[in-house]
Amino acid sequence: MSKKKDKKEKVRYYDDGSTVADMSGVKGRRLSGGDPYRPRASAKEKWDTYWHAVKMMFVPMLVVLVILSIAYMILYLLFTLT
Repeated sequence: MSKKKDKKEKVRYYDDGSTVADMSGVKGRRLSGGDPYRPRASAKEKWDTYWHAVKMMFVPMLVVLVILSIAYMILYLLFTLT
């Protein structure tokens, strides 16, 4: 009595000649030729955007500085007392 073994289906891969970084099918705006109808941002708009980003990051920056200062003080006291 021979048992019939289940054969696995053989997977075949076909090479279409493209590479992993093939971007030929991507459509979109190029860096050199921007949208001619879109006005450029003024200096005031750029400054407002910059200042808004700085205000958003001010509190997290202070939190990180406080944590680093506390860690430094703990390590300093730990190594000076031993």
